[in-house]
Amino acid sequence: MMMKKCFLLLLLGASSLSPWAHALEYNAVVAKDSKIDFVYTQMNVPVEGIFKAFDAQIQFDPAKPESTSAKIDIDLNSIDLGSDEANTEVKRKPWFNLAVFPKATFSSQSVKSLGNDRYEVTGELDIKGKKQAVVLPVVVKQLDAKVEFSGQFVLKRLQFNIGEGAWSDTETVADDVTIKFSVIATAKP
Repeated sequence: MMMKKCFLLLLLGASSLSPWAHALEYNAVVAKDSKIDFVYTQMNVPVEGIFKAFDAQIQFDPAKPESTSAKIDIDLNSIDLGSDEANTEVKRKPWFNLAVFPKATFSSQSVKSLGNDRYEVTGELDIKGKKQAVVLPVVVKQLDAKVEFSGQFVLKRLQFNIGEGAWSDTETVADDVTIKFSVIATAKP
C-alpha cells in the first residue's frame, strides 16, 4: 500500500512539472507555420506587408537559454505588399535594391532571460549592406511538441537606406516600420 502511494505521488508530481522540465533542443524550424510581417505608414495610412520566404536556423535549449543562437535570412524578393505595382517598386534601387542586396540577415550575438518565458535577443541586422545592432524582445511559448518564438520591434528604415532620394521624406513614408515575427520550431530527433 505504501509503495502504491509513493508511486502515485511521484506520478502526480511529474505530471505537474513545467513543459520545460524535460528540456529538448528546439532546432527544426517549421517554415509553413512561421511568418514575418510588417506594418508601415504611407501618407498617414497603415500598410501591411509580409515576407513569404525566409530561412531560419535556431538552436534553443530552455535549460540553457544563454547558449541560444539564431540566424534568419529573409528573401527580400518574397515581399508582398498586396499589389503588383507596390511589389515591383519596393524591389528597385531606392527601396531594397534586390539586384545588389537580395536578402536581409539577422544574426544573434547574445540572449538574456527576462523570466516568464521572455527573452532579450541582441544581434546584428544587415539590410542593404548596412549593419545595425538590434535588441529583439522574444516570447517563447510551448505548443505541444513545438515551440513558438514571437515578438515585434520597430525598425528605422532610413538607418538601412530603405527609401532613398524622394522616398526618404518621412512625411510621405514614416521612418518607423513595425516588424512582427512568429517562428515555430520542433526538436530534431
